[in-house]
Amino acid sequence: MSGSREIMSDVRENLTYERFGTAVRELAQTIADDGYEPDVVLSIARGGVFVAGGLAYALDCKNIHLVNVEFYTGVGTTLDMPVMLAPVPNAIDFSDKKVLITDDVADTGKTLKLVHDFCVDAVAEVRSAVIYEKSQSLVKCEYVWKRTDDSVWINFPWSVEPPIVRKHTTVLDA
Repeated sequence: MSGSREIMSDVRENLTYERFGTAVRELAQTIADDGYEPDVVLSIARGGVFVAGGLAYALDCKNIHLVNVEFYTGVGTTLDMPVMLAPVPNAIDFSDKKVLITDDVADTGKTLKLVHDFCVDAVAEVRSAVIYEKSQSLVKCEYVWKRTDDSVWINFPWSVEPPIVRKHTTVLDA
């Protein structure tokens, strides 16, 4: 695949939905204990959507925004650099706000850096929260549920199964 690189590993971390729920509550408690009260939770789609929803409820933050970023093109393959996809949020919407960027994993950190750099000059304060952070990450997140080795591939419950294929049905005329 041109423009992609292979980053596959045989070592797997399997996160279940139940364990994910525990992780989000523990991560939210860490944020609350730190005294950080975000005005906006900015989710990096797609994996960060699940984290953002859980954290927003746990931290009682009703303002959630979404940014679509493409980086992983398959299991273990990425583009050379992450790219924001339309519609890109307007950074002015975050003016003078405390923003919490969320994602499921800080792997290379390139996606988090892109989103952080996008809003850092427009906001009062920006911090990041992830379920997993790998040691190679360019961005060291303020809030991390679990730090892990770079060689570990994480199977998240929402992405481990292949997409559902629509069953074709035939409608017969009566």
